[in-house]
Amino acid sequence: MSKVPSIAILVVGVILLVYGLSAADSVSSSVSNAVTGSPTNKSIWLIVLGVIGVITGGIGLVFRRAP
Repeated sequence: MSKVPSIAILVVGVILLVYGLSAADSVSSSVSNAVTGSPTNKSIWLIVLGVIGVITGGIGLVFRRAP
């Protein structure tokens, strides 16, 4: 994978991770956590996709093909 898409995936992953952690601290997630014992599905998906994006972008930057 080339450098530009790897950086873009990494940046999108970080943004999703920040939004996911922010959503996990929201009022609705706190209520859901109190009632069901787990945060909302939206915050879980944002965190999971953010971690996948960060890992994929990082691997793409470290193991890129030579031109």
